[in-house]
Amino acid sequence: MDMSVGGLWTSMGPMAKGVFILLCILSVYSLAVSVERWLTFQKAKQQSVKFALEVGQLLKQDKLKEAIDLAKKYKHSHVAKVVSAGLLEFAYEAHGSASQGHDTVAAAERAIERASMMTTADMKKGLGGLATIATTAPFIGLFGTVIGIINAFRGMAASGAGGLGTVSAGISEALVTTAVGLFVAIPAVWLYNLFLNKIERFQVEMSNSASELVDYFMKRQAAKAA
Repeated sequence: MDMSVGGLWTSMGPMAKGVFILLCILSVYSLAVSVERWLTFQKAKQQSVKFALEVGQLLKQDKLKEAIDLAKKYKHSHVAKVVSAGLLEFAYEAHGSASQGHDTVAAAERAIERASMMTTADMKKGLGGLATIATTAPFIGLFGTVIGIINAFRGMAASGAGGLGTVSAGISEALVTTAVGLFVAIPAVWLYNLFLNKIERFQVEMSNSASELVDYFMKRQAAKAA
């Protein structure tokens, strides 16, 4: 029996080939999502570090408009999105409805919370598919294996021959789909957990930035009142 990749592919039945092709498609999708998320998270990390350093200097000088303009330059920064939402709302409320008894700081805090939720949801884009692949790929491979074993025993029954040697070829071909399923699922699990850990870290950074920004708003409002 030819145990090379070409030999195994030739000896596979239509169902096993279909399962193999499906797993290859899932593998390519998993890789594409992983590369896209990795590049996005790297940009978010780099831009957020730069933005945090620059916006801190502007806020110390009470340059809100310049800080808002600065956030527009860092489109991939999760921190910039959160800070920008708070600054925009605070500036709008301060020049608009604050005189009517509205709580400017509370309005800015709600805007920050909305921006944090939307940014987190955007970061999770594609991870649902990655999780689905991680959990279902082994079962898809197992399905191909079960079908292959059924066909092997069916061939043995049709030929009337028995023994391990008769079914070993069919079983070895069938087990290929299980191996491919595991090959697709294991990296998907690792990458999914890796990206979740990165998102949790980003959430902490957004939470810390939001807390510092709200403190800044409260101090600024208190200074105005005094």
